[in-house]
Amino acid sequence: MNKGIIACLLLAWSGLALAEDIPAVLQWSQRVELSPRVSGLVREVQVQTGQRASKGQPLVILDNKRYQAQADEARAAVSKQREELAEAGRDLKRTQELYDRTVIATTELDQAKLRYARARAQVAGAQARLTQEQKDLEDAVLRAPFDGVVVARLAEPGQNVVVGLQPQPLIIFAKAGEMVARAQLSESQIARLKAGQGVTVVVGKQSYPGTIKTLGLEPAAGKDQQATYPVEVVFAVQEILRAGSGATLKLP
Repeated sequence: MNKGIIACLLLAWSGLALAEDIPAVLQWSQRVELSPRVSGLVREVQVQTGQRASKGQPLVILDNKRYQAQADEARAAVSKQREELAEAGRDLKRTQELYDRTVIATTELDQAKLRYARARAQVAGAQARLTQEQKDLEDAVLRAPFDGVVVARLAEPGQNVVVGLQPQPLIIFAKAGEMVARAQLSESQIARLKAGQGVTVVVGKQSYPGTIKTLGLEPAAGKDQQATYPVEVVFAVQEILRAGSGATLKLP
């Protein structure tokens, strides 16, 4: 019995001896720079740095008067084209009836069919323009793409935003509830790990259960140093932690 207890203690001690503490740095698991798709004057900025925002929540609102007017104009054009299509349909019906009674020639029926086809095409074109104008109107509001936290606020009311070849970020946004701890491991350390394996992440006095997300395949160190490989461990958090903060990985 005593030998069994001693063996268990030795096994537990050996497991602890193999455990390693690896320094790591916290990063956002998902970080995006949000830019508007349309140009305009910033009317409102509804968030501050460090504030949480839910998916779909407005972050920045541009002055949308021009886009609203364009959408109204496109909507009126659709209404007009639909009326013309209805008239062309009635005309085609009358012409078909006359043709069936052999009152008119085939060319007149063909012309009525052509007018109806053109009217249908014009309705489709007007509807496509309305869809585009409505999208521009919607895009005048920059919204949160997912539940997250505002990392940086780069927009202020009155700021002019011009959409060009290079996007102009107004909000830097990161996913809430999840962080990544990044570390560098030696070849021997990384060789005994695998993606999806559980790893404990320690930040300050708080421990978090994490999962290995990626294991690097190429060394990150220079030629004069020992080769090290990057590892990323993702873990869930309720509070907001800061990217760049130190952490520790408890490797098995």
